[in-house]
Amino acid sequence: MNFKGNVCRVEPIRDKQQIEDMKEHLKLNNVRDWLLFTLGINVGLRISDVLKLTVESVSTGYVTVREKKTGKVKQFELSETCLKAIKEYLSLTGIKTGTLFPSKKDKAKPITEHQAWYIIKQSAKFVGIAQNIGTHTMRKTAGYWALRQGVGIEYIMQAFNHSSPSVTRRYIGITEDELNDVFYKKMNL
Repeated sequence: MNFKGNVCRVEPIRDKQQIEDMKEHLKLNNVRDWLLFTLGINVGLRISDVLKLTVESVSTGYVTVREKKTGKVKQFELSETCLKAIKEYLSLTGIKTGTLFPSKKDKAKPITEHQAWYIIKQSAKFVGIAQNIGTHTMRKTAGYWALRQGVGIEYIMQAFNHSSPSVTRRYIGITEDELNDVFYKKMNL
């Protein structure tokens, strides 16, 4: 999280077991926080845009959001994982309208970005993730795993509004070793 000019580079979560551990820990402690993480790692939005989501904005399975940072409108369809998580969350909480991530102090407003950062940071610490983690980790994790699952870098680049594939690779933390593992070692023509 970048507070008052302090830049802190965070990393994606590269281990699927750590992702599952985070989800399990968050769900046991607060189903709202579990949904926040689940959506965050699946839709690749910045935290400011995730926190703007409402029951109404996700109810059809198609999301339209104006990105706070860029002002660009982004439209996308939610994955089955997201839809299932939203349905379970709404069933467990009884929330019918308004923000998906209500604050305990004012249920009409979402939690703050700082609260979201604290939730993610503490959960990562609890499950033993050593690398630097923050809310932007969720966005980077979405990009990292999209690439690992075969999504072309040009699609991820477009989804993240990056200017080039090299920017996207650097952003999601693709190292030379990983590039070797997923490409060069597999080329046996």
